Formats: sequence, structure tokens, C-alpha cells
Amino acid sequence: MIGNDIIDLSLAKTQSNWQRSGFLEKQFTKHEIEAIQKAENSFLLVWRFWSMKEAVYKVVVQQQKKRFFAPKKFECKIRSETQGLVRFEDQTFETTTQTTHKYIYTSVGKATAQHIVPKADEQEILKLIERNTGIPSIQLEIKKTAVGVPELLIAGKQRNYRLTKSHHGAYEAFEIINLNNS
Repeated sequence: MIGNDIIDLSLAKTQSNWQRSGFLEKQFTKHEIEAIQKAENSFLLVWRFWSMKEAVYKVVVQQQKKRFFAPKKFECKIRSETQGLVRFEDQTFETTTQTTHKYIYTSVGKATAQHIVPKADEQEILKLIERNTGIPSIQLEIKKTAVGVPELLIAGKQRNYRLTKSHHGAYEAFEIINLNNS
């Protein structure tokens, strides 16, 4: 399974007051809060942790087939500038994070293809998927499951591809995986 999340840093700066009283305590574990408070750039670490939690949450929702809100159940650990771990209950997930001056992007799992683009409509995304899979975009459809997980349908049926999507502010990101190649 795959999951992803993108944070538009410009939007995060203007729309979220992560320093307000109680915010960190509601979203992060004691160890995460300690790391945020010690960080050179607390703002970036807050949003990296959030992105890591969201990417793993998308995998867990696929596994459990239900949505929930419990960010403190996901505990993040930084291993390197790009690599991290997220623990959820008895599972540990490896994450990969890209941080630029514009966005933070985290993925979980080994995708066949990954795209980060300016906000795109579905037809543009289907064209990018066509370029990666060779499947004509006219046959492709993105549909959400009952729990809101995006599915990539080919000629109306779920096949050997899985999709994860994320958007925030000016950015849209998605990954696909060909289960035959994983």
C-alpha cells in the first residue's frame, strides 16, 4: 500500500498558527513536542511530522477501511534529512520526505511513479498517469471508495494499479504503483 501528503509551506505560514496554546499537545506526542522545541527550524519540523503522519494515515485507512482522527497515535522519528519512521500501534512505516522552500512532501511505500505538480484538474492527472502506464487516459477514472480512498479504475474496474493523492494550497501530488512490478 502507498500513502502520501504534501504541505504548501506558504499556505501553512499564513493559515495555521501552530504556536497557539494547545496545538502541539493535540497533534503530537511528548517525544515529538520535545524534538520540535529543540529543532533549529520548529516550523519545518511541525509540518514534516504532520506530513509523515498524514501519509501513514492514508495507508492505515486502506488497511482498516475506516477513517478516524487520532494524530497522537502516529509517532514520528527522524532518521535522516529524508528518511523517517512512523509507528502506529504495532506497525512501523518507513517514510521518505522531500523538503523544498515551497513544500514538504512525504511518501510511504514504493511507488512506480510520483508527480508533484501545480494544482491540476483530473484530466491533467489522468494524462500523467497515461504517460506512466501506457493506458489511454480515456480508459482511466479516479473514484473514491466509501472511506474516501482514491482508486484508479481502468475501463471501470480496479486492476493492478493503486493510487494515492494529496493536495494543499498550490500543489497536488500523486503516486501510483503497479502491483505486478512491486
